[in-house]
Amino acid sequence: MLLLIVIAACDAVPGRVFTSSSSPAVLAATPSASSAASATARPATTPSPTPRPIADVLAQIDPAKLDDHMRALASFQSRHPLHPGHAKAVAYLMEQLSAIPGVVVQDIPTAYNGVRLDNILATIAPPGPRPDGLVDVPGMICAHYDSTANRTPGWRPAIDPAPGADDNATGTAALLEYARILAADRGSLRMPIVLAFFDGEEYFFKGSLAYLQSLSPNAYRWVINIDMVGFNPLADRLDLVYYTTKSASLRDRVSEANQRYGIGVSPLVEQLATTEAFILDAAPFGLVGGIPSVALVQRYGENDATFPGNYTFHTVNDTPDKITNKRLWLKAAKLTLATALDLARGGAQL
Repeated sequence: MLLLIVIAACDAVPGRVFTSSSSPAVLAATPSASSAASATARPATTPSPTPRPIADVLAQIDPAKLDDHMRALASFQSRHPLHPGHAKAVAYLMEQLSAIPGVVVQDIPTAYNGVRLDNILATIAPPGPRPDGLVDVPGMICAHYDSTANRTPGWRPAIDPAPGADDNATGTAALLEYARILAADRGSLRMPIVLAFFDGEEYFFKGSLAYLQSLSPNAYRWVINIDMVGFNPLADRLDLVYYTTKSASLRDRVSEANQRYGIGVSPLVEQLATTEAFILDAAPFGLVGGIPSVALVQRYGENDATFPGNYTFHTVNDTPDKITNKRLWLKAAKLTLATALDLARGGAQL
């Protein structure tokens, strides 16, 4: 199975900003002048010298900003790599991230079957002199921003809409909020955090797999994926997908954060993934890379009493008005950030 996943990405363009001999965090800070990727950073401001309690940081997530980002991303009609709206989405993400002081932003192109994909990485690192206990190997929070409507009969990816409000403008909007919040809180970090906006997930996670293949082994300490978290009229349910038993300790940290910070995701349903059937961007990191990896998603599997099924996903009807549980969306955003901060402030090993 692992061999099949690796073969599936063999069309990816070789050569990346993050070479096999370099740490992503180091290269994010000092990108190569000859690299095909672009990197921008605004002048850093001095972060707060006293770390705020994590509960206070979580309170900085602004539901109005989440909604604004989601609607902006959906307004491009489609973010499918073949559609003109895709370039608008890339420009929007680069503009939003580059406007945040202290964030280093890179557009790292790759390709699948001759189609350009743009992985966008935003790195937030501890500022100033090297703090005691700094861990060079970063953690990652990721979401895919591309969209599809391939469940709509006769859909044409180059010209037809694929608004992708739930899948996955909800997760992408959360990452944009994390960039704003973490940049102000980076003085509390003991390891860098990379926010990865992956392309090509709807091509069977080709963007994230190509990026993984450009890295040295164990280039990340942990990976947390947030994908499709804005729809559920029945319950504030999330599935906690974890990749092989090596990810069990990271799974446990997510569950603990849900309790410790009173986030209130219920039920939080653990699902062990040992195959690529869980088509999420955490899959290559967990299954191929052997990196502790989890994904938070509103539901994987059959409908039940806590989830009625979102029949608009992967259709032209995945529009902003279908985001029916913004409370769940906010909880998912908080749970992801709480877990990441717990890990990054302690430089935790898993």
